[in-house]
Amino acid sequence: MIKLQSISLQRGVQPLLKRANLTIYPQQKLGLIGANGSGKTSLFKLLLGELHEDSGSCDIPKHWSLAHMAQEIFESQVQAVDYVIDGDAELRQLEREIESASGETLAKLYERMDQVDGYTSVARAQKLLAGLGFKDSDGERIVAEFSGGWRIRLNLARALMCRSDLLLLDEPTNHLDLDACIWLEGWLKSYTGTLVVISHDRDFLDHIVEGIVHLDQGQLKSYSGNYSSFELQRAERLAQQLQAFEKQQHRVTEIENFVRRFRAKASKAKQAQSRLKELERMELIAPAHVDSPFTFRFPEPSKIPQTLLTLNDVSIGYAEPIIQAVQLTLLSGSRIGLLGHNGAGKSTLVKSLAGRCELLAGEMIVSADLRIGYYAQHQLETLDFSASAALHLQRLSPAATQQDIRNFLGSFGFQGDRAFECIEHFSGGEKARLALAMIAWQKPNLLLLDEPTNHLDLEVRHALTIALQAYEGALVLVSHDRHLLNNTVDSFLLVAEGQACAFDGDLSDYERMLSQRSSDGAVSTKKATNSTKKTLRQSAAARREKLKPMRIEVNKLEKRMQALQQELNTIETSLLDLGLYDDANKDKLRQHLLTQSSLKSRLEQIEEEWLVKSEALENA
Repeated sequence: MIKLQSISLQRGVQPLLKRANLTIYPQQKLGLIGANGSGKTSLFKLLLGELHEDSGSCDIPKHWSLAHMAQEIFESQVQAVDYVIDGDAELRQLEREIESASGETLAKLYERMDQVDGYTSVARAQKLLAGLGFKDSDGERIVAEFSGGWRIRLNLARALMCRSDLLLLDEPTNHLDLDACIWLEGWLKSYTGTLVVISHDRDFLDHIVEGIVHLDQGQLKSYSGNYSSFELQRAERLAQQLQAFEKQQHRVTEIENFVRRFRAKASKAKQAQSRLKELERMELIAPAHVDSPFTFRFPEPSKIPQTLLTLNDVSIGYAEPIIQAVQLTLLSGSRIGLLGHNGAGKSTLVKSLAGRCELLAGEMIVSADLRIGYYAQHQLETLDFSASAALHLQRLSPAATQQDIRNFLGSFGFQGDRAFECIEHFSGGEKARLALAMIAWQKPNLLLLDEPTNHLDLEVRHALTIALQAYEGALVLVSHDRHLLNNTVDSFLLVAEGQACAFDGDLSDYERMLSQRSSDGAVSTKKATNSTKKTLRQSAAARREKLKPMRIEVNKLEKRMQALQQELNTIETSLLDLGLYDDANKDKLRQHLLTQSSLKSRLEQIEEEWLVKSEALENA
């Protein structure tokens, strides 16, 4: 096992660990979390021997083989498949020794080569590359030809290629799409060594780890269970701290109000029920985030037209179309997540919706009141590194006061003078927060977000999830963060094989589709996808028919809820009339109050009935 005892570690003037203790047992799978800059990567370097403790001891079994995912981008001139195989140092050593050996020594080396699966190394490397989204022909390309993000994927494949006792992964999902994340998850579940992973993807952590190590204020606090379990345990502990009580109650009230508002607006039973469960769970874990400095919101847009944007028979791409015959209408309440493998055209579709990519065919009709907030994958590159966060907002709104800008940026974690410092030395997470702040500042009624969580830590992702839940406009989201997708969108669009079509299912259905496609082996991707989609359509149709009576009943309850809510709104609006409280109107006021009470009671009863039947429908 690995044992850290009274470890102190300092980088420059900043203490990262202060007499911290940690024990990691063989075959444990742990998630290492903490705010950006708290020292997570430095702890990895300590385990790798690249840093040394200032005091205390760090003991790792001497016979253990360590593997880690390098964050550096190398200008290697070797082929990608060879670069990945280089991750198996023992295999490469055996190959070198075999070249010069003979006789009995050579026989022993061949035997060892068989023991380490050396003869299948190329096939194993190609399988890793395929799982991480590389095309078949990419294995023969030179590493230096790939972009930075794809070279990081190569570093990940190289780490997975290494036969290790301890695997250290630092943000492995940052440069992956959803398909590759799901594949990596499956690979890590079957990994037999000890795993420590730094990640800000809570669903990824929930599916992989059995324990959480929280690096906070220089200490390493261990929690059993996955990330969701950690949140509940920490919430329980922080809820007992009196100084957090007031802030906690305010947050709980906000969530309760949102739950009520969402119930009244719910129109899709399965998504609504799932969202309600998550919101009610958030009431329990609210205290776990009371010490977060992030409380930002997307302000309510000035206008939200009923129809924001329409695509009619559109083809998009560059020299050649990537997606064709797209039919899409974005309404005021649209909340759409885009699914599809890397390179299928999700980012190009979002870029076209934002007007940053010319259509090759068809037409796009936009409302005169459309205001788009677009967050691109490489949004940070558009920032002026020589300017402050405040200046970025001032340029957008020259008439805005410095105090308004300071207050707004404070909710995004830029407190005090930090808002007026040059952003050149900001971390990637801080720059990403600024980019989001600039979008929110402009009050868009349509958010187009392409991988907005890259560079964001868990606290900021939590704040972003809450902000998008409360956002009043329409949303189109591309993300490999399943928690964000599950909690902010209501429907999915599958971008695949040159088309963008409604996906009849949720993320669990999508994962099953990917699993089916993967198990088809020699079947072409296109046939596998079409076959799986056909199977999903058939099973979904059968399921719909079976559940039709239950769905009709749920829909009836939803309509009754909406009608009662409208009546209640009318009564409560009339109660705002001060003349109603004159002595001459006592009887009328009494009748209004009785009606209000009756409507509230009936609405509450129907809501309860709707929740029960919606849950039964979902379970069925």
